[in-house]
Amino acid sequence: MTDIMLHKGREKSVFRRHPWIFSGAIDRINGDPQGGEIVTVRAHNGKFLARGYWNSRSQIQVRLLTWDDEAITPDWWHQKMVRAIQARQHITSTAYRLINAESDFLAGLIVDRYGDYLVLQALTLGIDRIKHDLAKWLIDLTGAKGVYERSDVDVRGKEGLKSSTGVLAGEAPPNPIIVDEGVQLAVDVYAGHKTGTYLD
Repeated sequence: MTDIMLHKGREKSVFRRHPWIFSGAIDRINGDPQGGEIVTVRAHNGKFLARGYWNSRSQIQVRLLTWDDEAITPDWWHQKMVRAIQARQHITSTAYRLINAESDFLAGLIVDRYGDYLVLQALTLGIDRIKHDLAKWLIDLTGAKGVYERSDVDVRGKEGLKSSTGVLAGEAPPNPIIVDEGVQLAVDVYAGHKTGTYLD
């Protein structure tokens, strides 16, 4: 696994659990990581600091996922999604944010629920690489009928990514989706604001 070595003194933000490593903080790279690959971040003296995924095309070159010396495996991703979903089991609304990126230690991943359908945004290269797997797990974990991608936001350009939309897993959502929040709301996940409406 590639080691990303930080300049002396630049580990302070990692200790504070800031989830981004900017290009200017990096002293050297021991390896040749591919975009989206998991890398280890170390202090100038070699001490382990964190682990995350790499993108040389972004000013934020490492998005941190864990501050523990643990492997980032498919099971790791699955368990993080389980925790995020379980944390929202008390929500009675039919439209809400199911996964909220860094807040759920899933940097770059946004998932909103609209009734029986989920809308996913892959904001970063690391998430974009595994979005099909994530969508399949989301259906298994939530019982949703389908996962639709709305990765058509400007921030993807800073990651070297183009806009991407379409069904990732399951069936295509109807247009509009009708959600009942005391009054019925029509949500257009294909062309509405953000993932269909403002849930953040």
